[in-house]
Amino acid sequence: MSSATKVFPDAASALKGVIRDGLTLMSGGFGLCGIPENLILALRDSGAKNLTVVSNNAGTDNFGLGLLLKTRQIKKMISSYVGENQEFERQYLSGELQLEFNPQGTLAERIRAGGAGIFGFYTRTGAGTLVAEGKETRVVNGETFVLETGLVADVSLVKAWKGDTEGNLIYRKTARNFNPMMASASPMTIAEVEELVEPGTLDPDQIHTPGIFVKRIFRGVNYVKPIENRTVRKRAAA
Repeated sequence: MSSATKVFPDAASALKGVIRDGLTLMSGGFGLCGIPENLILALRDSGAKNLTVVSNNAGTDNFGLGLLLKTRQIKKMISSYVGENQEFERQYLSGELQLEFNPQGTLAERIRAGGAGIFGFYTRTGAGTLVAEGKETRVVNGETFVLETGLVADVSLVKAWKGDTEGNLIYRKTARNFNPMMASASPMTIAEVEELVEPGTLDPDQIHTPGIFVKRIFRGVNYVKPIENRTVRKRAAA
């Protein structure tokens, strides 16, 4: 695929012809850090429903994937954390939303394994707990391990700091989180970037996601830096 066919003008056009009801999607980010903001908004506006979304969490009530929960477009979340989002909690506890809970490290490794073509792996995490119910277990050297399977999706939505028109991506600091694994775990990875540059501009040794994994790319707009929980110390008395 040439760079000319990878570059799209905005999120809506990048999703066109890809998004439909019933898809399994991966959405990068951790909390509100490194999330594909423009793509999430375009996904909301597309009206696609009955979505299964793989993401560490679902943002907050008014930002990130929380916007798709409000519009009832998500039927199932595969996640590791439901904090900071009261609507997520409410829908799950009322039975409106399906939830497949994963320990955070297990979720990251399931995504990495899926992208690497690995069926599954054994881990001690979750052994003897509700996490292991219904899963194959194996005792090795007296310890119980749980079989966890790799995760793949129909579409991956990722956010990077810089990208070139060939789809090579560089993430910035903690925004690197789940994005690189998700970029490799679907046949249709769509990336939004803060800066879009020409091939040869990026240092090859600094590229985190090679362009071979990215099918569509665009430069995002109107980025904000929300904080989930603002905690400050009281000013000391003068």
